[in-house]
Amino acid sequence: MSNILIIKHGSLGDIAQASGAIQDISENHKNDQIYLLTTKPYFDLFKKNPFINEVILDKRLPRYNLIYLYLLMREIKKYNFSKVYDLQNSSRTTFYKNILFPKANKEIWSSSVTTLPDDIDKEKFDKHSVLERFDHQLKNSGLQTNNTIKPDFNWACVNIDMIKDKYELKKYILIFPFCSPHLSIKKWPFYNELIELVKKNFSDEYKIVMAPGPNEIKDTKNFNTVSILDKDKALNISQLASLIKDSSFIIANDTGPAHMAAHLGARGLTLFGKHTTAHKVSIERENFKPIQVNDLNNLSAEKVFERAEKFLK
Repeated sequence: MSNILIIKHGSLGDIAQASGAIQDISENHKNDQIYLLTTKPYFDLFKKNPFINEVILDKRLPRYNLIYLYLLMREIKKYNFSKVYDLQNSSRTTFYKNILFPKANKEIWSSSVTTLPDDIDKEKFDKHSVLERFDHQLKNSGLQTNNTIKPDFNWACVNIDMIKDKYELKKYILIFPFCSPHLSIKKWPFYNELIELVKKNFSDEYKIVMAPGPNEIKDTKNFNTVSILDKDKALNISQLASLIKDSSFIIANDTGPAHMAAHLGARGLTLFGKHTTAHKVSIERENFKPIQVNDLNNLSAEKVFERAEKFLK
């Protein structure tokens, strides 16, 4: 039995996307111990993953913090990993490789760089969709991939009956009108208009709710809807996953919860401007569809409602 390491630091949407790749790695190493290196926001979450035996914390302190770097490398080395699957594929994880396995090829360190096709450079390769890149990486590392292209994030869910009872949630539409402050290009501005259209056309058939993150709670007052919290705090990732899974419909900006919804099998729409394409970020699924426009400011609430209405009738 060997020890196998997977590296996945984040972000939230990336965690959901990597679920299929993690499952495939585990199923191709049935007789091995699977470890995962991740950051604090996802440490407890990954402990729930049935395809991982142990989770290792990377605080991701600055690289010039030599004491921390030394201790982390010593921690990793003690497991004597026979193979590493780098699903983060960042400059930081390349830095780790150069310390741990400086001369390793894809037989030891599987990454987008070590498995890069001979006939394409990394810049062109990175234009492929996220899941296509994962699939190529694992196949070129000798694995059979049955789940990478169709990740299933349901392992993250927990029972939230108490929360649903508190807010009387039966049939509900869940909206995600926020995004990271530095990514305001992803933010669609017409959620209140959409809320009014839903209420006008469906009356009380659906409750319209949102689940703000810790830094978004104060901004929920700007929306005519109900905020779902747990003891006045934002839901944790597992609670949010369950809220998404049990919803009637999702409408979201291109953010982490939208990617969770896509890989939980939820029905819904995600709204894309020119910042990227739905194909590149692998978000379109059987039940979860994108609306792609050049400028989100020109995407009307009526247009979004028209698409959503087909699923809600």
